Amino acid sequence: MITQEFAKLWWKLSKDLRIHMETELAPTLTEGQLTVLELLSGRDRMKPSDFIEFLTTTPAAITTLLDRMEKAELISRERDEKDRRIVWVHVTEKGKAECQRGLSIREHFLQNYLSRISSHNQQLLVYLLGKVANA
Repeated sequence: MITQEFAKLWWKLSKDLRIHMETELAPTLTEGQLTVLELLSGRDRMKPSDFIEFLTTTPAAITTLLDRMEKAELISRERDEKDRRIVWVHVTEKGKAECQRGLSIREHFLQNYLSRISSHNQQLLVYLLGKVANA
């Protein structure tokens, strides 16, 4: 059945990507940390609660993740000047460099996979995955 074949292929690709990213990002970065850095790279700052919709985890786990990232000097946190209850997360220069490294690793991996099919089929694949994801 097509759904079983799709599930098998999707699982394999996801697993290959996950293993590759874990191996190549270590020891200075994890995939979760890369996601946080990626989100921050497009913004000036974010609140810890802003990450919940992007990371499938709990607020407590996000706090732990941010603690580790701050200790590794990938991010900095500061209290809002007007409302001390609000904490803002900023990416550091080291975090920006690690984000670029991580994105490059992922880009290279995906390019390697996609190079197996023509440019036209790459565009078609992205289009079809977009249809499936937005259904």
